[in-house]
Amino acid sequence: MQTFNPEQMMAKDRREFGEHGGVAPSISRSSTFTVMEPGTMPEIFQGEKGPDQGGCFLYSRHFNPTVDVLSRYLAAMEGTESAICTASGMSAISCTILQLCHSGDHVIASDTIYGGSHALFAELLPQMNIHTTFVDITDTAAVAAAFTENTRVVYTEAFGNPTLRVADIPSLTELAHQKGASLVVDNTFSPAIISPAMLGADVVVHSMTKFINGASDVIAGAICASRDFVLQLMDLHTGRVLLLGPTMDPRAAFDIIQRLPHLPIRMREHSRRAMAMAEFLQETGAAITYPGLPSFSQHALAGQLINEGYGFGGILTLDCGNGEKANRLMGILQNEENFGYIAVSLGYFDTLMSCSSSSTSSEIPEAEQMRMGLSPGLLRISMGLTGSLNERLDQMKRAVEKAGLD
Repeated sequence: MQTFNPEQMMAKDRREFGEHGGVAPSISRSSTFTVMEPGTMPEIFQGEKGPDQGGCFLYSRHFNPTVDVLSRYLAAMEGTESAICTASGMSAISCTILQLCHSGDHVIASDTIYGGSHALFAELLPQMNIHTTFVDITDTAAVAAAFTENTRVVYTEAFGNPTLRVADIPSLTELAHQKGASLVVDNTFSPAIISPAMLGADVVVHSMTKFINGASDVIAGAICASRDFVLQLMDLHTGRVLLLGPTMDPRAAFDIIQRLPHLPIRMREHSRRAMAMAEFLQETGAAITYPGLPSFSQHALAGQLINEGYGFGGILTLDCGNGEKANRLMGILQNEENFGYIAVSLGYFDTLMSCSSSSTSSEIPEAEQMRMGLSPGLLRISMGLTGSLNERLDQMKRAVEKAGLD
């Protein structure tokens, strides 16, 4: 296990007060800001000055005081020099890849990633002459064999969506750096649990819509990286975040700021409940996948990568065999047992369930789904925090019996 403590790092950096001394930072909703000295404005546009470079705030698509507070907290949590917030997780991924890659460049990506990310790499980026080779990210030899002279990025999720395959981040870092490429890790499934930058990753991206925000009421993303890379993203002439404009609303930033301090507490409880549910389902003989189970093929690796004390995450999968059985089980869990909701997304305080092959992974062709181990009946369960754990276990037991899965 890692010794890095995200909770402690966030606490050290939490030094922001409202403009009138409030314990919560102020929401700065201004789209533009006053430049007190006329000569400062040209220096800002020339990239010589900024809010932390002897200049000032200029325009909220560039930098915003409230959004900057959240960015600093996220950098502290991930152990990176800097961070930048965006309007969605997909914008964070897209801007990162487009900043690192140009026409003619090549990406190596895990073959088990979120469907939207897969569509980005497989269908959109080729239109810009950026091509991707998808590999089993757990097969180091396959990753090594996929490199070309034009490879600029290795892209993976810390825990694969939805198969929960674990990326060996230290080994992938070594491979990428040997070839002059950057390792980009999507850590959406495991904030606080895994710290990819501390394991060597160059860039960490998040959909903060999920666990980080925790309330399913905000769409948001983040890019955590070196200070130099963040400044590249915000460059007035070539910065992908600045020029493509996925700007975070400061009100959304404020909401996430208020929820971030209790993220570690929430992740511990998500993990505790997911572990209990996984153990219960395993006892029934169900086809369960969860990194915390000793039977999980990469359990030892997962144990080496996680930060001590946060568990193995709040996501587990249950393979019902086919889509019909998965839908029957979800219907009973939602409509008869009040166990959770049939909905995409994850990291909510209530349990969310979806059949990945026909929803969040539907962009991936069926043949590729089968190759990556995603069956039509794979049910992804994001364990919530509400209700007593014993009640949830009893509800699952009854639902499995009613659905004929026991």
